[in-house]
Amino acid sequence: MNRATKPLQGTIHVPGDKSISHRAAIMAALGRGKSCLRGFLRAEDTLNTLKIFQALGISVAGLEAEGEIEIQGRGLHGLREAANILYSGNSGTTTRLLTGLLSAQPFFSVISGDTSLNQRPMGRIIKPLSRMGATIWGREHHTMPPLAIQGQKLAGITYSSPVASAQVKTSLMLAGLYADGPLTITEPSLSRDHTERIFKALGIPVQISVAEDGIATIGMSPAQHEYNGTDFIIPGDISAAAFFLVAAMINRGSQLTITNVGLNPTRSGIIQALQKMGGEIVIENPREASGEPVADLTVHGNRQLQGTEISGALIPLLIDEIPILALAAAHAEGTTTIRNAGELRVKESDRLEAITLLLDALGTKTEALEDGIIIHGGIRVPAKRQLSFKTFHDHRIAMTAIIAGITEGKEVQLDNNHCISTSFPNFNQLLAEIRQ
Repeated sequence: MNRATKPLQGTIHVPGDKSISHRAAIMAALGRGKSCLRGFLRAEDTLNTLKIFQALGISVAGLEAEGEIEIQGRGLHGLREAANILYSGNSGTTTRLLTGLLSAQPFFSVISGDTSLNQRPMGRIIKPLSRMGATIWGREHHTMPPLAIQGQKLAGITYSSPVASAQVKTSLMLAGLYADGPLTITEPSLSRDHTERIFKALGIPVQISVAEDGIATIGMSPAQHEYNGTDFIIPGDISAAAFFLVAAMINRGSQLTITNVGLNPTRSGIIQALQKMGGEIVIENPREASGEPVADLTVHGNRQLQGTEISGALIPLLIDEIPILALAAAHAEGTTTIRNAGELRVKESDRLEAITLLLDALGTKTEALEDGIIIHGGIRVPAKRQLSFKTFHDHRIAMTAIIAGITEGKEVQLDNNHCISTSFPNFNQLLAEIRQ
């Protein structure tokens, strides 16, 4: 790919939100009757979730065609034991959420992923699920996949999560649908709340409170009745939009509109961070779809970004966007410090290390922190035609590298371009459209 020799221009629509797509698929399968998923993200991670439900006896139509996905739910107690290992690919979300669900089913399951996923720790869900009565075996003293799960009758518990993690919370909430007693979860700050919103939309009572010190408490009781299938309208993924927001900001003179972007307040930290750095983002046509706030975003690449500090309560609101935010920091004047982001070390890769190596290739000076990174703004790319990047098989690192390379007028060589398809199959196509 070559330099964006002129400003990025146009109007685009990014794919459906990955987090919501996973959750909509799960709740549609547990509903009674037909559900239609509109705007569903057709990427490897989310399609693996659907294929697992097919293996568990759920009818899924529309996988091979564009348009909506139709799921014929069998109710809360309608899943059936799979004949084979359930394959989650590279999707930690699929693995963690479905481990909670499968822990409460009256049958045996084994869930496994690719080589990368099977190196990721699962202890943060296995520990509280075991307290609820789940029986889960795994490698490395039952902390890593593949996971073998013998469904059990579960009890409600009160659990204080050491990290603000929507995956941990949702895994427990799915198990809590079947628990014998109420479930209470506290977390240091409110993580993304898509699960709570979907539960409420389906009539499943959930109580949420946030104390003055930021500690969030989520309470729920076991599902008292079945719920009917429904239509799920899935907004565009703000994590996908983030790549284009930053691309426009660091290519001067750009003006780009991204339509129908989900602006859930527990996910919109990237907008707060970029505005804090001086970026110009206009939020237009705000509305709501299936309980989620949605709007169109127009970004102007007219301002010099400034370094800042990103830490504390803002981190859970933009944890997935930190790779592309780091690229924005490299183009900013001054120093940007990112702290309290230790969770990045157990994502698809050690993202803090991957970010450091990516910025090193751009000639940007960095300092490593145990839970973050210090970025001294400034790009000093070597005088060569091509930039090569190691992706660590991580889709977000790969897409950040592509934006970095084209902005500097370089051809981009990745060691793994395919990993992008786990979350954003048409990324390169959309990028080409706005560079014409």
